[in-house]
Amino acid sequence: MYPILFTIPVLGHTFELPTYGVLLALTFLGILKLSAVLARRDGIDARDMVDFSFTVFLAGLVGAKLLLVLLDWRDFLANPAHLLSVLRSAGVFYGGLLAAIPTAIWFARRRGLPFWKVADVTAICIPLGLAMGRLGCFSSGCCYGKPSTLPWAVTFTSEIAHATTRVPLGISLHPTQLYMSLNGLILAAVLFALHGRKKFDGQVFFWFIILYGATRSFWELFRGDTIRGFLIQDLLSTSQTIGLVSVVFGFAFLHWRKRQAAASASTP
Repeated sequence: MYPILFTIPVLGHTFELPTYGVLLALTFLGILKLSAVLARRDGIDARDMVDFSFTVFLAGLVGAKLLLVLLDWRDFLANPAHLLSVLRSAGVFYGGLLAAIPTAIWFARRRGLPFWKVADVTAICIPLGLAMGRLGCFSSGCCYGKPSTLPWAVTFTSEIAHATTRVPLGISLHPTQLYMSLNGLILAAVLFALHGRKKFDGQVFFWFIILYGATRSFWELFRGDTIRGFLIQDLLSTSQTIGLVSVVFGFAFLHWRKRQAAASASTP
C-alpha cells in the first residue's frame, strides 16, 4: 500500500502525488477511450460519446464524494481535517450513480443521443472504471475489510493512510478493495459479451444494475469500514441496502424496457 506515489521538492516545499489521484486520472482517460471505441460499434459519434463520458464521470465523482460526506456528516463537522480523506477515497459508488443518471439523461437529450445505446456502452465502462478505482482505494487504505486469518489477508502499515482513511494498522484484513476490483473486471467481461448478443437497447445497462447490486451487496459482508453508513447498524449498510433494492428495480425495469422495445419494433 502506497498512498503517496512520490514526493517532489518544489521551492522549499514538498509536493506529494497521491497514488489514488494518479489511478483516478488513468481511469478517467481509459473510460474516455473505451467509450469512444464501443460507441463507434453502435453507430454513435465518438466525440459526442467522449463528451458524454466526461460530463457523467465528473458528475458521478462529485456525487460519490458528496454522499460519503452526508453519511458521516457529524464526524466531518466535528473533525474538519477528516475532509482530507474524501480527496483520497473513492466516495460511495451509489452516490455517484444517483448523480450520474440524471446528468446522463440531460446530456443525451441535449445532444440528441440515443439514450439506451449510450447507456449500454456506459454500463461496460463503469465496472472497468470501478476495477481501476478500487486499486486506488487499496493504495490509500479506504474501503478496507474486516479482520481475517485467510492466507491472502493484507496488513496496512502506513500512518498517512491511517490518518486520512482511519484504516487499522498492523491487523490482517480482508482485501475488500481487491475483491471489488476483480468483481469489476468480471462484470465488464460479462457485460461486454452480452453487448454483442443483446436483444434490445438498454438490456446491458439494466443487467449491470442487477449484477452490480447483487455482487456489491455480497462483498459488503466483508467490509470493515463504517464511514459508508448503515441502515441497520453493523447489519445492513447503506450501499448494501441500495444494492438489494436496485436488483429488484433492475429486473422490473428490464422487463419494462423489453416490452417497450418490442412495442416500438411492432409499430409500423
